[in-house]
Amino acid sequence: MNNFKTGMAHWTQPARQFNWWFTWIKIIVGITIMCAGFVFFINPYRIVPGGVYGAGIVLHSLFPTIQVGTFGWFFDVPLLILAAIFLGSKIGSRTIFAALITPLIMNILSDLAYPNAEALHALNPAELCGGVINMSQHLMLTTIIGAATIGLGCGFVVRQQATTGGTDIVAMFLQKYLNVRFSNGILICDAIVVLSGLLVFGLGLGNVEAGGDAPSWHLSFYSLIAIFVSSKTIAYVINGAQDDKLVFVISSRPNEELREFILQTLDRSATRIKSSGLYTQEDKEMLFLVVSNKEITAVKTKVQEVDPRAFVIVSDAQATYGEGWRPLPLAGELHPE
Repeated sequence: MNNFKTGMAHWTQPARQFNWWFTWIKIIVGITIMCAGFVFFINPYRIVPGGVYGAGIVLHSLFPTIQVGTFGWFFDVPLLILAAIFLGSKIGSRTIFAALITPLIMNILSDLAYPNAEALHALNPAELCGGVINMSQHLMLTTIIGAATIGLGCGFVVRQQATTGGTDIVAMFLQKYLNVRFSNGILICDAIVVLSGLLVFGLGLGNVEAGGDAPSWHLSFYSLIAIFVSSKTIAYVINGAQDDKLVFVISSRPNEELREFILQTLDRSATRIKSSGLYTQEDKEMLFLVVSNKEITAVKTKVQEVDPRAFVIVSDAQATYGEGWRPLPLAGELHPE
């Protein structure tokens, strides 16, 4: 028995080390994808998708010799220090690593994407990768592609129990000291960044010559689209399609045929709840079950077949945990939904 345990320990230790390294590699891959969305599809067109790097795009217009990624350090380093002091263990090593390496990767990609310093300072899309991906005439397309790429990378990072810092930390402060919900804190931060983009790019308070275009307040609408698309992409990457349906079937009589359909055909389970009608005071049976979106039509069809007078309620299930679904999150894990 002792030899068996020793052998198991011998094999599990390398596996744990591999998983540890693989997690950090996945964080770097996610950050690189996110930075590529900014560098190739967002930054050159002065679209401001909120967050630290949205603020960096705005500030780059005012100080074109400083790269967008560098502004990430200007924001993140002080925020990380404050978070370590006031939030303590809420900021993990993965988040610190991601927040510090993201500006570096963004700057490297920016240096590789432009042929010279002048084009880099101007973020000139005509010289981006030799002009082969110049999308100046397709702002809606570049907004959607860029935001989806940012959301994909960011969601990939969050799945590794990390964040890229920035407005997430600000939202944590707002939640702790002003009792503002975390999601509302993110919304407030993004709104401030987009408003600054409207002032600089829409009203021409920034370095218009660097961007090469006249001031346009329409860019703020593209910024809002970018925020929406990136947030939806992050949610999809983290939580999946989220198409689970919550179903209540209230019947005046027990129905074994419906029970067999749920257990055998759907291979699901359900909760049977004894109830009574408020008006008739008659005994009723209520079945409570969760099914996927693909299964809901079959459930409604079967109920119509076996009990046309049944009362059926169908609603969206925000998140479903347990056997047959997702596992409950462990203590200390991020809860992105």
